[in-house]
Parts: sequence; structure tokens; C-alpha cells
Amino acid sequence: MTSISEMPEFTRLFIPPHQKSFFLFGPRGTGKSTWIRRHYPTARIVDLLAADTYNRLLARPQDLLNLVPGAATREGGPIVIDEVQKIPVLLDEVHRLIETRRLIFILTGSSARKLRRQGVNLLAGRALTRHFFPLTAAELGARFDLKECLQLGTLPGRFSESDPGEFLQSYVATYLREEVQQEGLTRNLGAFRRFLESATFSQAQPLVVSNVAHDAQVERKTVEEYFQILDDLMIGTTLPVFSRRAKRDLLKKSKFFFFDAGVYHALRPRGPLDSDTEVGGASFETLVFNELRALNSYKNFGYTFYFWRTKSRHEVDLVLYGERGLLAFEIKLSPRVRREDLAGLQEFKKDYPMARCFLLYTGDSPQHESGVEVLPAQAFFSGASEILEKGQAT
Repeated sequence: MTSISEMPEFTRLFIPPHQKSFFLFGPRGTGKSTWIRRHYPTARIVDLLAADTYNRLLARPQDLLNLVPGAATREGGPIVIDEVQKIPVLLDEVHRLIETRRLIFILTGSSARKLRRQGVNLLAGRALTRHFFPLTAAELGARFDLKECLQLGTLPGRFSESDPGEFLQSYVATYLREEVQQEGLTRNLGAFRRFLESATFSQAQPLVVSNVAHDAQVERKTVEEYFQILDDLMIGTTLPVFSRRAKRDLLKKSKFFFFDAGVYHALRPRGPLDSDTEVGGASFETLVFNELRALNSYKNFGYTFYFWRTKSRHEVDLVLYGERGLLAFEIKLSPRVRREDLAGLQEFKKDYPMARCFLLYTGDSPQHESGVEVLPAQAFFSGASEILEKGQAT
């Protein structure tokens, strides 16, 4: 794995709360620790991945301040606790120190599983919650290459590797070994690995749990638990159907995404019947989804994410709804726009005429077709933040 000193420098869009403790959640490898070390060079860091530190604080959480020289006052920067979910009870001590010493903490985590259990102290509002994501096109700047990112994703570490594919395979193996096996999230690692491969066929698709269970040869109830593990580890997420003022009979299933196109590719088995369009189309939708949700989080735009699909199979890939209005996106890995590509957005606009609708494609020319803004991929990735900020057309 790449060390922090070797990691390429990117200007991240994340803006931390000012003089306030906060949780910083995100999957491993998204750059949380690198950002903290560069943004807070004098921060006092408690790394719970270090065995000695973990064992000592597990036995005596009250030893926290003794592990960090000069931590008894706010001078010298915040106190960082890396992978805080490994010792949830430590949050009681953090709570006490925020109250009695007015110390500032940054609490990073790559899993919310233990912290979601009943009774865990989440500091009762004394620490805000923020999220970190893979790199956005805006953060990559000139290094953003659509074709490359469709295959390799945007985890920061892969940009410094001579063999990014090997890096991604190692990343997957690390998650299986350190997050799933060591944390005891499942007793059958082989079944979980089969589940991961089966789940890739649901990428950017409505999720049919029974199909995944059949393909993975795992009980349906176990598969449901596995999907919860992906959500807890923040490496998989689902979107509900948008149904406000629904006039139609809508699909009830959620839509599934792995969090990074490169991780999706590393997990997905390839067969002789797989088409580049099928796999690449899911990757393109993943890149767009992650770009939008990262910008939405970093800039606090306030949208909630959905998709839309009727039982008659009219579909819109992504729907964003919030105080700024209603946005709808159809995403096509194609250099040409066909009439049928616009059908889902046109049907959506019949139900929600106020919506601002976009068709994203890999061609070169921006267009307007029947109330739909047709955008080349490069134009979208260059202007995604402005689209979210402007919101619904008026």
C-alpha cells in the first residue's frame, strides 16, 4: 500500500467545521488520514489501528490524554482519533474531555456498524458529522480522464500506483481481511466473497435480493445482512424510488451502488457474454452518482437522492430533491442521443413539469431536446457544482 508521504496531493473540496469537534466518516482509502495530516500538521493523533494503542485504550479508555503529549489544552491543534469505531466506549471519554477541557476532536471512522448499536454515545450534538468520498472530477482537475476513471475509479491511492489494477485487488482483499474477517462481521468469508461478486451484477440497478442470494448460493436473510454490512462499511449504498405525488404504479425496489467504479470493476467477474457497454454503463452512472453526492455533501446543497422507475419500465437514473428544487438525470454511455434515451425523462416531466432534466452522454455537443438539457460528460463534470447550486430551473 502507498504511504501517506507518497500519496499524490489533491486539493480536496471538504471544508471542516470551524473550531468544532466532528466525526469524519468514509470508506478506507478515500484519503481521510492524508487530508488530516496535511490540513492539521500539528494535530495529536491516536491511531486505533496500532495494536499497542488499541489494547491500552480498550482496557483503560481514561488513558486517552496520557497517550497524546500536550493534549491537556487546546493549544497545538485538535486531537485525532483514527478508526474510532474500534472502541465505541472511548466516546464517553471524548465526551467528558469536550465538556471539561473544551478540547477539539476529529473522530475518523470507516464503519458505522458498532456506532449504530443502541447505547453508543454519539456525543449528543457536541460533534458534527461529516463524510469523505473518493476524488471528484473537480478535485482531480486536469488529471480527470473519463475513460480511465470508468475502469479504475477515483480512490486517491490508485493515482500513485504503477499497477492500479493490482492496487484495487489489494484494496478489496484488505477490506475482506481487516474489516470483515477481523471484525467478525461474518463467519463465512467465502460466502461473503461470492455475495460481493453477485452484488456487482446489481450495480446501478434495482436490487432484487432473491436473485443475488440465488447467484451467491446464500440464504436470502443472510444476503440482506450482507447488504447491511456494505452499508455500515460505507462501500455500498441504496437509493429509494422517488414517489412524491406519484401518479403512476412505481417499482418498489431500491437501486444499488458500490461506492467506487474501480472497486466495482475489481469485484465484478467478467464472462464471454459481458458487453463493454453493460459494464461501462454502470461505471459511468457510478461516477456521476458519486460526483453529485460528494459535491452535495461537501457544499451542503441539501439534496436527497432517489431514482424513478415505473412498472411499465419508464426510468430516470438519478433524481435529486431538496430546497433548491427537483433535478433528474439520465446517464448514457453513448456518443449519440437516440429518441428512446429521452423517453424516461419526458415521462418524468409529465408528472413533475417543474423538474430540471438532464441527459448525460459521451458525445461532444450540448443540446436541448423537448425540455431536456443534453450534456456531454466533460461538460457535466466541469459544471456539476454549478448545476447543483442553481437547482431547479425557474
